[in-house]
Amino acid sequence: MQKKLGKLPPKHDPRTYKLTAPIKRTQITPPAEWDWSKGIHYDMSGNSVYGCCAFASRTAMLLTWTTLAQSSIRLTTPETLADYAQCTGFDPQTGANDNGTILLDALNMWRREGFNRHGQTRDYLTAYADLDHKDHDAVRRCIYALGGVYLGIQVPRFLMETDGDWAYEPGADWTVVGGHCIAALGYDAFGPRVFSWGGTRRMSWQLWDVIVDEAYGLISREDWLTRHGKTTLGLDIPQLIEASKP
Repeated sequence: MQKKLGKLPPKHDPRTYKLTAPIKRTQITPPAEWDWSKGIHYDMSGNSVYGCCAFASRTAMLLTWTTLAQSSIRLTTPETLADYAQCTGFDPQTGANDNGTILLDALNMWRREGFNRHGQTRDYLTAYADLDHKDHDAVRRCIYALGGVYLGIQVPRFLMETDGDWAYEPGADWTVVGGHCIAALGYDAFGPRVFSWGGTRRMSWQLWDVIVDEAYGLISREDWLTRHGKTTLGLDIPQLIEASKP
């Protein structure tokens, strides 16, 4: 299976909200293991040909949220590539300008201008916040409460040849071949369950600590709330947004 990367180096903005403390203040106690992705079939969304991983991961999160809270919205590959083009200048017709994505730019555009969503003109992200990925308790709480974590990793060469779970392998080829955007949609004692290249797999916490270089909690009124205005766990997303203000 062909795999493409496409995450550019992180951009840091001091105005970005911090999510770890607010999630702690909500007194969320996640179970020992959880998996929002269970039973959901994911697509490659063009990431075998183009460096559109930031938008393939966005497509996977949209599918996860809507499957659980509302009715499944599965974006097509052309729709995913159109989002990539909107954010970066990529040309889906010719493949030109396939230069990857700065995740913060993608999140800002998703929040301000919106991306594709069936059934309405645009899909707008309500808010996002930086997550301390080294705080495993915070990561678990964020996955459990918000339906996943959107993140970037630096990919060692051996992962490009690994089709199963991603584990820490001291003797492997650790040469970094590029950046990649994935989504953490569950977790257990081994580590988070992540979406990448059309499917999900577990990543060990030890490997996570080495290769993750940015992580964000995403808040979506449009996709993660049920018709009752709460998440599937009965949580009030607007209260989380208020709590995340510095």
